[in-house]
Amino acid sequence: MNIFRLTGDISHLIAIIILLQKIWRTRSCAGISGKSQILFAIVYTTRYLDLLTAYVSLYNTFMKFIFLATSYATIYLIYMKFKATYDQNHDTFRIEFLVAPAFVLALLINHEFSILEILWTFSIYLESVAILPQLFMVSKTGEAESITSHYLFALGSYRALYIFNWIYRYATESHYDLIAIVAGVVQTVLYCDFFYLYVTKVLHGKKLQLPA
Repeated sequence: MNIFRLTGDISHLIAIIILLQKIWRTRSCAGISGKSQILFAIVYTTRYLDLLTAYVSLYNTFMKFIFLATSYATIYLIYMKFKATYDQNHDTFRIEFLVAPAFVLALLINHEFSILEILWTFSIYLESVAILPQLFMVSKTGEAESITSHYLFALGSYRALYIFNWIYRYATESHYDLIAIVAGVVQTVLYCDFFYLYVTKVLHGKKLQLPA
């Protein structure tokens, strides 16, 4: 544990709280991609199977349960409780085009050819592109509410902070995981255009608009 990982986890948690609070307070899922949330649920489910086989720490276990529980709670709110407000006409990204390549890549490039390791690697690859349906939806509608923008910024910050975590671990422990690093960099790059618009528009009180 180091300051970059801790702040990354906090940023991740803040993103989830912002999203759930937005849905619950407005009683609406407008502007939220249910498909991205499904992908995140798949990511957490396949990554945290080690909860059944290993114990690292109370913090580690607690955070894993939080991410699992909140991801499925979000799906429940979108597809059941507030289904009438879900904009499925704009949430049209074909997620099978993300899931299938990520799984094939996990079979080909992994640290160890075992079920848990392949599923963990799959989760890393899939997480790097899981936000694409949300970004595609924002691009398709042409704008995003400020609260949705805050959610995306916090989520992107989490992954960017993890890059600093890897740099710190390499400098202090000579430890690195090339698969996680490459996937994390890809994920952060996907947010770059959004980060620029967030800083130049949302923080100045303007609505975020992405090019279609």
